[in-house]
Amino acid sequence: SQSSERSGNLQTLPPAGIVIFEAGQKDGPLLVSFPHDGHEIPQELVYRFTEAGQQSVDTDWHIAKLYEFIKDQPYSYIKANYSRYVVDLNRPADGAALYPGKSETSLCPVESFDGRVLYEGPPPDQREIRSRVEHYWEPYHDHLHRELQRITKIHGFALLWDAHSIRGEVPKFFSGVLPQLNFGTADGTSCIGALEKALLSTVGSSPFSYVFNGRFKGGYITRRYGDPSNNIHAVQLEINQQTYLESEWPPKLSLSKAVLLRETLVQLLDTLCIAGHQSIA
Repeated sequence: SQSSERSGNLQTLPPAGIVIFEAGQKDGPLLVSFPHDGHEIPQELVYRFTEAGQQSVDTDWHIAKLYEFIKDQPYSYIKANYSRYVVDLNRPADGAALYPGKSETSLCPVESFDGRVLYEGPPPDQREIRSRVEHYWEPYHDHLHRELQRITKIHGFALLWDAHSIRGEVPKFFSGVLPQLNFGTADGTSCIGALEKALLSTVGSSPFSYVFNGRFKGGYITRRYGDPSNNIHAVQLEINQQTYLESEWPPKLSLSKAVLLRETLVQLLDTLCIAGHQSIA
């Protein structure tokens, strides 16, 4: 009934015929993940969201398009089609905090980064959250896990690059303006030091400001799958959106900015793969 839907008790199912995520399979050692590129909202949720929710304002806008060069490389990828407001793929399924004591987004967010309410009525209850995890979160992570295992069988190791972006200024999470490139390796635990050192050398000669394990140390994906003892190495890159987007709304990719940034991204992914073969294989 409509009343039970408005109480947040419905099952949130993917609409028939809609693809939850896109994926491409290649035989190289690298898998690129785009958990926050999607901004689609299931039809049964649209009326429950506010305007901010319907617009999915905290999407990692055009991040997969920025990395579109990977389709010409031997890199596998997985890209979510649905908004992080449906369920955040880079958060633990049990909702545990990633940054205890600091502001962060939840598994099923109820407000935007700038504090705008996302739901017109009650937010999802625990039953609905579990349903979203089952129907959106688990399929993405099942595929991610299988791909890393497949790649490891081919090369003896696997590399995971978790691709993100965020507005340059988000006072809720950090003061001032974020560096342009923000690398996270869970404080050096999600990959071996040789890989981090190689990336540091490459970005150090780039025109972009950068930091390793600053405000963003890598989310759930980096921490869950980065497992150097089992030859799986994960890195998150959070890009300041001022580095590649126009300043207008809705966000648009700046072709002139993207050209320069892509050059550095190509070098970083190449560096990671070369260092992987040299240091792990």
